Amino acid sequence: MRLTSLDVFRGIAIAGMILANTVSLGEAYPWLDHAPWNGCTPVDLVFPFFLFIVGVAMAFSLCKYTERNRPTAAVYWRIARRALILFALGLLLNGFWNYDWANIRLMGILQRISLTYLLASLIVLKMPRKGQWAIAAGLLIGYWLAMSFIPVPGYGAGILTREGNLGAYIDRLIIGAAHLYKGDGYKSLGDPEGLFSTLPAVVTVLLGYFTGDWLRTEPVQSRTSAGMALFGIGCVAAGWVWGLGLEFPINKKLWTSSYVLFTAGIALLLLAACYELIEVRKLRAWSKPFEVMGLNAIFVFVASVLVIKIMVKTRIGTGDAAPTTYEWIYKNFFVPWAGALNGSLFLAILTVLFWWAVLYAMYRQRWFVKI
Repeated sequence: MRLTSLDVFRGIAIAGMILANTVSLGEAYPWLDHAPWNGCTPVDLVFPFFLFIVGVAMAFSLCKYTERNRPTAAVYWRIARRALILFALGLLLNGFWNYDWANIRLMGILQRISLTYLLASLIVLKMPRKGQWAIAAGLLIGYWLAMSFIPVPGYGAGILTREGNLGAYIDRLIIGAAHLYKGDGYKSLGDPEGLFSTLPAVVTVLLGYFTGDWLRTEPVQSRTSAGMALFGIGCVAAGWVWGLGLEFPINKKLWTSSYVLFTAGIALLLLAACYELIEVRKLRAWSKPFEVMGLNAIFVFVASVLVIKIMVKTRIGTGDAAPTTYEWIYKNFFVPWAGALNGSLFLAILTVLFWWAVLYAMYRQRWFVKI
């Protein structure tokens, strides 16, 4: 079984990612920029959407393995192989193009997807359903307790600043600050893809898995969409209450437990809307462009990031003052008539349309890049 609504949801997330990545190079409206620290903007939803989608897709790809049909060593190898490829692609993007291995940033978006996919797959294949839920709850509660009550040398307990939080301290001990933060544009610590904060991110994947596994057994009807929406509202409310009442604020860079629930809830609401329109009501004309983008998500993710890196590393002209390729295009073709903010937005929209055209050509040729 393949859910077209899931492909559309994935395509919406990819379009949002390309838009946000391009806008971030110029002047951005606040709603198109990440929250400085606590809080959540639309852009802060894109990454957890990807992890949630990984979990939903996992429910369909792993459903054939049961107590009577246990996965073989070859199955585990395929999972490990996919995780290794994703991690390697992440390093390829982080190091492009001089590859200073002494200072390369080890963690990143694809690396987090790799690790959470691997860990969530093992939990799903090795643990019964009650155990899976127990691990998900334990990770969220345990992460909150650790971040709130374990003291960090020089800062104390419950200090959720960039430098003073427990996650950043553990990451520095395990990997080292240089390998986590150099070359990624952050001026201080607080990495959205740090190693320690990968633990609650596993729950984002598991919540997607629980959703996908439930969808496999439910009839295609509005009641199913309503069930997703109600559970989504519950997750949003729980995340909001956890952030305010328990002083563990919604924070993408720390991937707080409240952020996990809040963003998973919004993912459920968006998936419920796509499911109702596409699967139940058969209203699919609007969704085709997003479906095209969602069917080659990994390809366009890697390709678009590489192009962005090329645009910011190459220059038009000579000398240190020569503008980057991005700056030259932005300031010469968009700022004069649209202004700084709208110019950045229009360039980002044009970039999304360019990649859609590339993916549509691949779709017409039935070229689908899989890992």
